[in-house]
Amino acid sequence: MKLTQIAASLAVAALAGFSTHSIAAVDADAAQALFKKNKCNTCHDVDKVKKGPSLKSIGAKYKGKADGQATVVKAITTGPKVKTADGEEEHKIVDTKDAAAQKNLADWILAQ
Repeated sequence: MKLTQIAASLAVAALAGFSTHSIAAVDADAAQALFKKNKCNTCHDVDKVKKGPSLKSIGAKYKGKADGQATVVKAITTGPKVKTADGEEEHKIVDTKDAAAQKNLADWILAQ
């Protein structure tokens, strides 16, 4: 096998290892609209800590982890108990049953 064929084979193998969600582009406009519609900005800001952590800190914590997207989706769809600046409460559930929209919002959060 020639060196160029080996390099091409390695490139294809590397791309095959990526999940489709890591390759898919985030629809930032749709994610921001869902974020605003659900008043997530009441507790979260991109850069600043409010009642909840900043989106940048959430992204830093979960970005690149195999279960990062699933962890964020679970947090926004199941209402788990979360620590807040003033105690603990149930996280608000995002008002959409559309799994693609939920994943897009999670990916947008992780990209911050």
